[in-house]
Amino acid sequence: MNTPTNLKYTKDHEWIRVEGNEAYVGITDYAQSELGEIVFVDVDTVGDTVNQNEVFGSVEAVKTVSDLNMPVTGEVLEFNEALNDQPELVNNDPYGEGWMIKIAVANPAELDTLLDAAGYEAFIA
Repeated sequence: MNTPTNLKYTKDHEWIRVEGNEAYVGITDYAQSELGEIVFVDVDTVGDTVNQNEVFGSVEAVKTVSDLNMPVTGEVLEFNEALNDQPELVNNDPYGEGWMIKIAVANPAELDTLLDAAGYEAFIA
């Protein structure tokens, strides 16, 4: 499993990469491998402020549908439109082209409640 050290992780298997006051959010390599082939990503919260741990969308795989939970409170600024035509980007490049949403972080202190790479690896072990 690939677990980049520059990201923070949730116990629900989302990752967040902070860039200034904004951040990118997606699901981990572990999560995409457990879900299998991703066929659809549904995010209808663009423009909304979503609280930490609340659902911001869902990801549909061949076998199941799974909720996507917000790592930190923030306003959903953008959905990765490339996923409409290529949902498999989540499988192929979960930390790069397979990002799901871009958010404006409302409470940076919440980042301290998330796992670092070593903590996440220990959690999924």
